[in-house]
Amino acid sequence: MNDNLTLREIEEALIHGRVLESYADTGRGPSCMVVGFTSEGTPIHIVCGERRNEVVIVTVYIPGPPKFSDPYRRRSR
Repeated sequence: MNDNLTLREIEEALIHGRVLESYADTGRGPSCMVVGFTSEGTPIHIVCGERRNEVVIVTVYIPGPPKFSDPYRRRSR
């Protein structure tokens, strides 16, 4: 909601995106971060997992400073 992304934009990014990071089971099962882009080129990170053969979206945001230097890389600490 904070980034004003629509469900359609999130769906586009998820379908055409790629896994950027994979996370071990954190108590809810394994998950991953997908990076994708809207049709207008806006980068989106989607953290998601699987439950009962369905994709469960944990969080969605537009990556940027201070945590990310670009859509594919975290900033150095």
